Amino acid sequence: MIYDLIAPFYDSVNSSLDYSEWADFIEKTVEKEYGGRPELVLDLATGTGRMALELASRGYDMTGVDSSVEMLGIAREEAERRGLSGILWLCQDMTDFELYGTVDLVTCCLDSINHLTSPEDLRRCFLLVHNYLSPNGLFLFDINGKKKFETVYSDRSYVMEEDGAVCVWQNSYSDESELCDFMITVFEEQEDGSYLRYDEVETERMYKLDAVKGELLSAGFEFIGAYSDFKFTEASDDDERIYIAARCIKR
Repeated sequence: MIYDLIAPFYDSVNSSLDYSEWADFIEKTVEKEYGGRPELVLDLATGTGRMALELASRGYDMTGVDSSVEMLGIAREEAERRGLSGILWLCQDMTDFELYGTVDLVTCCLDSINHLTSPEDLRRCFLLVHNYLSPNGLFLFDINGKKKFETVYSDRSYVMEEDGAVCVWQNSYSDESELCDFMITVFEEQEDGSYLRYDEVETERMYKLDAVKGELLSAGFEFIGAYSDFKFTEASDDDERIYIAARCIKR
């Protein structure tokens, strides 16, 4: 799995993100739309656990789910370093996960939803989230908008270097299919000074807001809103990153 290989690069690539500010936005949304403090919180596709760790440090009872063993390993090590021992880490796919019971809040950060490249996978994920949310629980996630795919991703290439490894990342976006392929090559240094090469292709889909809203409604959610920033500015498809809030309705 390519995310096992790029785990050491992941936080460096996203170093400009302010998870504290993002968590503030989550708490403001919860206060506004939930009306109380969630007892149990799931961070879906948690990656290296940056959001799960931030919320855990604020006293939330956290579960982090991700399909990458290496990503979860980094999350566990950081949790131990910070003395956050109460987080439950589960290695599971976001379209096929199981919890021990319901939670009050599900977060899914850093465009993980865009990695669900078929409407069927998106639907399966939303249905599972709905299943494990308590009545009136909130689902807060973000997606990359059209602008991100056309300007930041597009046909650009990136090179990243960490101790003992180099990652080359070439993008290819199609307006017609609304899919962006990431051709990823990782060179991993060996003890004898040689390098092993790994190649894989990952894909993200550009979802339009109407499509996401439709799938949420179909899965049993109430669509609360879509925002382009942490000030609750109404978003459009042309925004680079879109933050979406939905409420679980159960009858």
